[in-house]
Amino acid sequence: MADPARTASAPANAQQRYEVHRADLPLSCPLPSMALWNSHPRVYLPIEAEGGTSHCPYCGATYVLVD
Repeated sequence: MADPARTASAPANAQQRYEVHRADLPLSCPLPSMALWNSHPRVYLPIEAEGGTSHCPYCGATYVLVD
């Protein structure tokens, strides 16, 4: 039986734009809440150094820092 604490609650790369908060940093794609089995390797994105917007080099998802 799968451990519920380790089971992702969202599909990976289901959207092209995600709003994130400082509490979500350090930012990675896919996000920790996303399933990894059908996605690309996790990559950390320097959203603060990039002015509040980052793009994933694997899937092209855009992340926007909203606070």
